[in-house]
Amino acid sequence: MGITKLNITDFLTLAQTTPVLDVRSPSEFAHAHIPNAYSFPLFNDEERKQVGTAYKQRSRQIAIKIGLDYFGPNMRNLVQEAERIATLHNHTQTLLVHCWRGGMRSAAIAWLLDLYGFKIYTLAGGYKSFRNWVLQQFTWPYNFQILGGYTGSGKTLLLHELKRKGETVIDLEALAQHKGSAFGMHDTLPQPSQEMFENLLALQLLHASQSNKPIWLEDESQRIGHNNIPHPLWSTMRNAPVWFINIPFQHRLEYILQDYGKLNPHKMVDAIMRIQTKLGGLEAKNAINFILENNFRECFNILLKYYDKAYLKGLHKRKDAEQLTHNVHCNDVNPKTNYIHLKNALVAINQ
Repeated sequence: MGITKLNITDFLTLAQTTPVLDVRSPSEFAHAHIPNAYSFPLFNDEERKQVGTAYKQRSRQIAIKIGLDYFGPNMRNLVQEAERIATLHNHTQTLLVHCWRGGMRSAAIAWLLDLYGFKIYTLAGGYKSFRNWVLQQFTWPYNFQILGGYTGSGKTLLLHELKRKGETVIDLEALAQHKGSAFGMHDTLPQPSQEMFENLLALQLLHASQSNKPIWLEDESQRIGHNNIPHPLWSTMRNAPVWFINIPFQHRLEYILQDYGKLNPHKMVDAIMRIQTKLGGLEAKNAINFILENNFRECFNILLKYYDKAYLKGLHKRKDAEQLTHNVHCNDVNPKTNYIHLKNALVAINQ
């Protein structure tokens, strides 16, 4: 049916409806890949190592011969796996294929699947061109609206309410699999690698920018667990309007107790130890003692005051902080009513 090479823009457009086969080795794929791609390795990790060593130390021709030793016996399995993936997509006869640089690995798989009868598109420049595209996405001047507020304000709940109401939203904490504090890793999936976090974020930005609406993000530190928001994007966020959801301390404390109160006490102690320098020795000791006494309320009373100070400090570090920050007074942590308060504030500012 033919093989066609696509640039990254056309490749990603077609990838929204067509399966992507990543023919790099399993370890390369596991580290980071194009979101929603299928791992379809031409070689396993050991085979790739042997072929690569032969290429560097002996010759291209010898490396190809070694590669054919592995490729030949596996061709039937590769075709059957391609058929299996095609059935998951309504028996499509079109597949997208890429390797690291758009070289021999993708060419070999493309040849095999084309021979079998699939219409194959390959990515010019391979995964490397995708990574260059990813990094470029963080430099654009997006129309961000930042949802701010102290810890325990239910910002994530409100962000989801905005999405339900048809607004364009990117949930950075969901992408990073982390709640953005020393306690954020508890009971969540492992965080993605930094490279995979960037890949996920770049595609979210692409889709969000196509809506022609403001993009809502939660106010975050640049670091979310071990993932970092890329600096160019972080700078854009720091210059965007902040809608500060202002909720009384006691209501936030109650919400925090419900959200974090079931955490493993030993892991909570470990988390407190990680921030003890910033928290202060005495406060850290008191917080740990309250945990050991199962007095979560007093423990979180200490922690919430610490996070309030830290957030306020970060808020004031923004350039033109007073002009960018808009207070949205809310009575408690209720995403439905707080959505109404937020929309009223937006209307008032735009009048």
